[in-house]
Amino acid sequence: MTSLNSHGPRFAFGTLTALPVRVSRWDRGTARAGMLCAPLAGLVVGVLAAVPGALFLWGGSGPLVAAVASAALPAALTRGLHLDGLADTADGLGSGKPAEDALRIMKQSDIGPFGVVTLLFVLLAQVAALHALYGRGWADGALGTVTAAVAARLALTLASRRGVPPARPEGLGAAVAGTVPARAAAAVACAVVVCCAAAGALLGGYGTGLHHALAALAGLGAAQLMLRHCVRRFGGVTGDVFGALEETAATVTLLALSLGLS
Repeated sequence: MTSLNSHGPRFAFGTLTALPVRVSRWDRGTARAGMLCAPLAGLVVGVLAAVPGALFLWGGSGPLVAAVASAALPAALTRGLHLDGLADTADGLGSGKPAEDALRIMKQSDIGPFGVVTLLFVLLAQVAALHALYGRGWADGALGTVTAAVAARLALTLASRRGVPPARPEGLGAAVAGTVPARAAAAVACAVVVCCAAAGALLGGYGTGLHHALAALAGLGAAQLMLRHCVRRFGGVTGDVFGALEETAATVTLLALSLGLS
């Protein structure tokens, strides 16, 4: 247990970020612990992404520059891994081909038209939502950035629960698929949503807390719909699908947070 407590966070940060963390164990137990720690990796990424946004806003650059900074840094902190997975998944889904052919398309190094268009609109949606949040103040923008990052990684914890099969016998999807007990995933999800609500309440009262909780749930709900579609379409999950789930949850959470802002 002590070993898993040590190696779980290493697995989470080593596979879900580009931070210099060495993953020394790659077994199912470590993968389970790592995916349960995925929201922690999201918290660190979110905080690091919020810092330049707040600094730009304090420096007088305006909310648009702050939004671009907070949207760009997570991509840098993952070397574009999740965005690449989103593009590949879009190409696979958009191909309309059987699962085996779609998975082959997703493994190709190039990005097709479906992937390009999906990346364009997802990044535009993220920047637009962050622009609205930073337009209300640096605290709203920063907390929105953190909430979206945590919810996005929580979507990966839920996608790793037992009963969700891998689409291939190799790769990250096969390493983590089905490793997390459903009750453990639900417990982590409840804890994260409560923390999002508490952070929102500290920022602006109970209404803001409820807003953040509902936004996180909206992001998770969208990711679950994407997960169901990908499992039905590809026969399971892959590393690319995990990237698509992460970006879906982050984008929908940000859009939900931007709703109702004046």
